[in-house]
This record gives sequence, structure tokens and C-alpha cells, in this order.
Amino acid sequence: MKAPRCPARTAAHRPGAGGTMVRLGRLLRLLTLMKLPCCLLEFLLSEAAQGQEMYAPHSIRLEGDITLGGLFPVHAKGPTGVPCGDIKKENGIHRLEAMLYALDQINSDPDLLPNVTLGARILDTCSRDTYALEQSLTFVQALIQKDTSDVRCTNGEPPVFVKPEKVVGVIGASGSSVSIMVANILRLFQIPQISYASTAPELSDDRRYDFFSRVVPPDSFQAQAMVDIVKALGWNYVSTLASEGNYGEKGVESFMQISREAGGLCIAQSLKIPQDRKDKTIDFDKIIKQLLETPNARAIVIFANDEDIKQILAAAKRADQVGHFLWVGSDTWGSKVSPLIQQEDVAEGAITILPKRATIEGFDAYFTSRTLENNRRNVWFAEYWEENFNCKLTISGSKKEDTDRKCTGQERIGKDSHYEQEGKVQFVIDAVYAMAHALHHMNKDLCADYPGVCPEMEQAGGKKLLKYIRSVNFNGSAGTPVMFNKNGDAPGRYDIFQYHTTNTSTPGYRLVGQWTDDLQLNLYIQTTTLTISMNLSASVALGMLYMPKVYIIIFHPELNVQKRKRSFKAVVTAATMSSRLSHKPSDRPNGEAKTELCENVDPNRILQITCSALSSRTSSAACKNFSIHV
Repeated sequence: MKAPRCPARTAAHRPGAGGTMVRLGRLLRLLTLMKLPCCLLEFLLSEAAQGQEMYAPHSIRLEGDITLGGLFPVHAKGPTGVPCGDIKKENGIHRLEAMLYALDQINSDPDLLPNVTLGARILDTCSRDTYALEQSLTFVQALIQKDTSDVRCTNGEPPVFVKPEKVVGVIGASGSSVSIMVANILRLFQIPQISYASTAPELSDDRRYDFFSRVVPPDSFQAQAMVDIVKALGWNYVSTLASEGNYGEKGVESFMQISREAGGLCIAQSLKIPQDRKDKTIDFDKIIKQLLETPNARAIVIFANDEDIKQILAAAKRADQVGHFLWVGSDTWGSKVSPLIQQEDVAEGAITILPKRATIEGFDAYFTSRTLENNRRNVWFAEYWEENFNCKLTISGSKKEDTDRKCTGQERIGKDSHYEQEGKVQFVIDAVYAMAHALHHMNKDLCADYPGVCPEMEQAGGKKLLKYIRSVNFNGSAGTPVMFNKNGDAPGRYDIFQYHTTNTSTPGYRLVGQWTDDLQLNLYIQTTTLTISMNLSASVALGMLYMPKVYIIIFHPELNVQKRKRSFKAVVTAATMSSRLSHKPSDRPNGEAKTELCENVDPNRILQITCSALSSRTSSAACKNFSIHV
């Protein structure tokens, strides 16, 4: 007869547990940052986990033969002293549900992992690296040996401990700073990790993050694409703006490094948006004032989060600078509408970049059919329901205090509320499928004559699974190949957008080009009266790119100046910059895009114009006085 269970004395059940958890988070962060031997660091972490029974009461647990971990920013950061804030409907719930959707699809597929059911343990990172670090210890509990000899129930009997499930791999995290923190723990226990959104170049370091992979390209690819876009538009004098943190600072760092190597592009200012600020308005007004100190550098390359983008646009509007700045936004801007609300006129003409993606129709059908009755497995769905429909459920613990409207439970997503699939849903699905394909091939090799998971596979370990992950190659949910290079990075494939609200019947983002890491040139030149689209093969593209060089060598050898070689890996766009860019030649400041690129275009000169813009050369001494004329 089994001994009766008794309550485990966890941090959540003790007075002052919140402060203890904060102190534990600081300790864990310090331990991971210290250059300690792996064996010592693993010992200290195991001691922390034993002394502080890590318990995640708000988590999703799905039973299965193999368990995958999941990390999602279900909630935003909380105020000082509180780890979690408001629920994140799109970045949190949509992405989390995408993992659940992918698991359902895999478990119902007779050809993928037959006789094997995938389970999950999904946790909330609360968009905070230290909190995510605490939560991630849940994934390693099964690998930590605990001494429970001195633990007794009130009746003197030893307790019956429920052995935590063994997590073989983790899907996540979202933010780069969170993934970096978690990766430092998971690598110690050899648990592979596949992120669906973390793009910091730092994570490409296979020596430090050897168990980390991602289905999104790193920002080093994005930075190369943005440099090519800026140069194609003829700008040579720009400023950069970054949110404080790994994503923003490393993104700008990559952009500046690549621009230096490319030549012909000067950085006027490189500013950082601090995260710990008392008065947001004053700080952003100050940044706009600083940018105006170099008025000729109107183009602003920005790597920033949603809130910072919104605030900087609002500050530009307060400064009466509508139409002054020309924004080039990274993938955190992408095609999002929320940062532009009430600032649409300031964002007019902005060029943004986004990893190539597609809307997954199957997920739309799945998510819009979710209700309070059929989605009880998602422990945060009731909170989402209240926020999404602006109503209050008659349940204890309701967080909706700003309305008296009662939820009926009959509301429907997409009918009684706005619904648009979040941009990273495709990548969450691809990350789960990448893990599933790796497990499938591992199962076939190790358990050929064994139905289900054989003992050899159970004992295989994360290092062997990692080899299978790095070898996957399949068509993802959008029909594009999913694969990893030796650093665990996905190939770079981006769509390029331009935001328009004026002189158009359909205001919003317009696809104006694309960029891949292959030598492929898709050229889009647009004006209000002319649209030309060309698709060139690699050989033709090479010929067109080197034709100006051949012309110079034959007819103007004196202009043949030696320059460091750089591979051109771009799909660029020479896009219209809207009517607000039209100025008299005398009014155009140095470094501004010359609108002749899109005005009075002679179709016979299109390739000549574009190639000239792409192959322009300038010395560093003449950089600030250089501008492209076509």
C-alpha cells in the first residue's frame, strides 16, 4: 500500500515566498553569468532547485510518451516587484496555441512519429529573463538527483513524490534576452532548444549556445538586408536607434559593422532607448531632439520593440516633425499596425522588413473555434477571454476590474472580436515540427523493430537528439524549407514592406520587395504611374551586376578603383518614397534619397539606374558629401 501523499513545502506555500523567488532569480542569473566550471555550476543549480522546490502552478501539462517544454510570453513584464503584468493576446496566447495546434496535428498524423504521442509542459516567461530562468528549472528537475531522506509528513511517514516528467527538448523562448538566459541552463543538462522568435546574432555562437537552434534567421542576415536596402535607395548618411537589450543593441551593432565593410554609408548618430526610465515622454522627446541635431541624416534605421516604436513616433509628432524622418524598421516593426495607431502620418513611407512568412489557414480555423468549454487545457484562456471580449467571468480570481459587463461564454473569436493571426505563428509550428521530425528519425534509427519509444531512445540523451535536429530538412507550414546551418540558424528570407496611408485606396503595408541569402535578384520599381516587376535568373543577375564594371574597365579605366570584395546576397527594392519626398533640388539635404529614382523613370534605364545605385563607390573622406544622382 502506497504511503499517503502530503503537501510539498514549496516556495509558493511559504510566507515571503515572492521575495525568496526574486532572490533565487538573482542568484541564478549571477551563477549563469559567472565563468564557473560546468560541474560546479551544475552542482550549485541542483542545490538551488532542491532547496527551493520549483513549482509552476500556472502551467500547461499534456501527457505523452515524450514531453516537450514550451516557453511563451503569456504575460508582459510586471511593475517593480511583480514578475508578471497584463496578458499578451497575440504574442503570448496566439503563439502558445500554435504549439498546442502543432502537437494536435502531429499526434493525429499516422506517418509522423507513429505509435508515439507527444506531450508538453508549457510555461509563462512573463517577458522577463530572470523569471524565465526560474521557470526553466522545471525542465531539468527530472535530471537532478534529490536527497529526500530527511523529509517527513506530519504523521511521520515519508512522502510520495511525483517524479517530474523528463523534458527532451524545449520550444522557445521568444525574446532573445530570455533565450540567452535559458540556453545557459539547458546546455548544462544537454536539453536542445528551438526558438521561434529569438534573432540576436549572439545566439549564433555555437561554442556558447551549442544546444540552441532557431527557425528564424539571425539579425546578422537582417542587418545585411537593411544595409542593402539603404544603399539601393541611395542613402549614405543615416542614424540608428535601438531599444536597450540584446535584440536592439546587437542588431544595430551588426548593421554598423556590415555598413563599414560595405563602404559608402556613414552613421550620423547611434542612439539607445533606455528600458529603465521614469518619464517615457521626456526621454523620447529628448531622443527626437538629438536626432534633429543632424538634420541631413533623415533616414533612421530602427531596431526597437513595439512600445518604443510607438513612443518614438508619438514624440516625432509632438515635435511637429511629421514627414521629416524616413524610417527603416526591423522585423519587430514588420507589418504591425498597433505601434502606428494615431501616428500613421508620422510613419508614412516607412520601409520595414519581416522574415518571409505565410498565414496558416488551419490555425485560423482552429483558434477561432476555441471556447471556454473546449479549451480547458489552456490555463490562461479564461484570462484571455476576458481581455479579448472586454467582459468579466463569474469565476474567482478574475483580473478584469475595468468593466461590469458579464461574459456569456457564447462569444466567438473573430465574430465578436477582431482576430488576425500573429506573425510568428508559422514559426512556432515549424519549431514544433522540427523537433518532431528529429525525434521521428531518431526513433526509426534506434527503435526499428520496437513500437513506440524503446529503452535505447529513452537513454539516448540530448546530444544525440541535437544531431538529428541539425539534420532536419522538410517543407514547413508555409511550404518553405525548414533547415539549420552548423550554428543552428535558419536561412535568411525576408519580405520588404512600405507603409502608405496617402494617395492609395487601401492604406497599410504594401509588399515592395524581398531578400534572400541566395544570389537572386527580384527587382520592384514602383511609381504612382508605373509598376515594373522583373525576375532574373542568377546568371542574368550576375551579368547585369557586373556590366557597369566591364563598361568602366573598357571605356573609363581611370575610374577602376580597387575595392574590398563583398558578396551581394540581396533581393532589393527600389521603392517609391511617396509624394512627400518630392522637394526642389536645392531643398534636398545631403544623404536624402533622390526621388529621381522613381520620378520620370525611363523604362530603358531602369536596370542601369538600379545597378548604379547598388555599385556606387565613395571614399570615406568624401562620405558626408556624397549623394547618388541618376
